[in-house]
Amino acid sequence: MSDLLPPTIDPVAAARWHQAAPPLSPWLHEEIARRMEERLEWIVQAPKSWLHWEPVRGGMQAHGLLAARYPQAGVQVYESAPQRAAVAREQLGKRWWQPARWLGGAAQFGLPAPGSVDMLWANMALHTAADPQQLIGQWHEALAVGGYVMFSCLGPDTLRELHAVYAELGWPVPGHAFTDMHDWGDMLVQAGFAEPVMDMEHITLTFATPQRLLQELRELGCNLHPARFAGLRGRRWRRQLEEALQQRLASPAHGGQLALTFEIVYGHAYKPAPRLRVSESSAVSLEDMRSMLRGGRNPGLR
Repeated sequence: MSDLLPPTIDPVAAARWHQAAPPLSPWLHEEIARRMEERLEWIVQAPKSWLHWEPVRGGMQAHGLLAARYPQAGVQVYESAPQRAAVAREQLGKRWWQPARWLGGAAQFGLPAPGSVDMLWANMALHTAADPQQLIGQWHEALAVGGYVMFSCLGPDTLRELHAVYAELGWPVPGHAFTDMHDWGDMLVQAGFAEPVMDMEHITLTFATPQRLLQELRELGCNLHPARFAGLRGRRWRRQLEEALQQRLASPAHGGQLALTFEIVYGHAYKPAPRLRVSESSAVSLEDMRSMLRGGRNPGLR
């Protein structure tokens, strides 16, 4: 195992995966989005507008759940990869003849104006960012004062069984290290968010065969660790991997099926009004002054 600190992501590999990731929502992403959507029951004030960050990978079915929950809210959709942006426009855009285009609810596409949305929804995106602090900063910029972010990502216990198999066989790590939820909370505060609320859960997925397990992992992502194996693997290595998975991951508690653990981290935080640092001479931007005068506040939890 590398002694590098999380997220241990090769930025070149991360950028390549971001552009090439299949334009679909994996089952696990949709399930996590459904669970995260249930957490919106805690929010007292409904958003007047919300931004769906990278919905094609994060959960297209979840987009429908959110639109149904907030039918009167304005919707913004952001996809940075051209391939997935086209899919989002095709599946989430409204045709001119559809009533929804005239009655409200038609999605707008692209980055919103700074400080213009009340909720930012980002499901299962943060753990593949090579510079997560910069990404969190983008979220903060998009939100209005009093607006809030809802996000989820993978935590450090994810795929612990697979890491153990690779370590036993003396192979380089099978994936990058994931960030602990307490560190995400610190990064949120550093970006200017307030009152972060973090929680987590473990989900066990089971698979009938090693082939099905590896297929699921390919849909979820790829190895972004800087110390990953640099070359191409052959058929002999693939057979050895499948045999090791069959022997070591078979779980009596799950009828002999192969079991993998996923740690899911959920986060929520709001954007407070900017605080003016008082000195003999202070400069305040017009946007910050407007925000202070508006006196934005936390929408609150139930």
